[in-house]
Amino acid sequence: MVTLSTQSRYGTRLLMSLARHSGQEPVQIADIARDQGISVKYLEQIALTLKRAGLIESVRGRRGGHRLAKDPDEITMDEVVAVLERGRPLAPCLSKPSTCVKAPCCAPRLLWQEISQTFFHKLSLWTLGDLLRLEEMVMSRREDSREEEPTTFYCPSLSRTFM
Repeated sequence: MVTLSTQSRYGTRLLMSLARHSGQEPVQIADIARDQGISVKYLEQIALTLKRAGLIESVRGRRGGHRLAKDPDEITMDEVVAVLERGRPLAPCLSKPSTCVKAPCCAPRLLWQEISQTFFHKLSLWTLGDLLRLEEMVMSRREDSREEEPTTFYCPSLSRTFM
């Protein structure tokens, strides 16, 4: 099974928290950690990685904390996952074909490569802003629990509807 690392999942949650406060005062990692139920130490490590990548910035001082370095609509999810997965490929032979003598003529390797490209292409279509809007839709539908129709979501940057 292909899975995202905890860093990618928690890093996305960290970015979403910062995006919710975009344009406001910086947010402290301890507050996000408490709200998300994540270790402060672990979130600080993730924040450092995101800061080095230019996705977030830190503000010193009494009212210091962290904030997004860009508008949420300018941060694509492929960028986030690539940073937090540290370029880790789906299979080692994708980035280092020399690790396998069969790499030059390996059909599964070509499949893994295709899947990886498709995965990152799909992620590139979504922004952090899209996720915020999706979250708002999910929360509003959750509040209206009487709704019996299948849940449909619209991604503005894609101009598409999802079930």
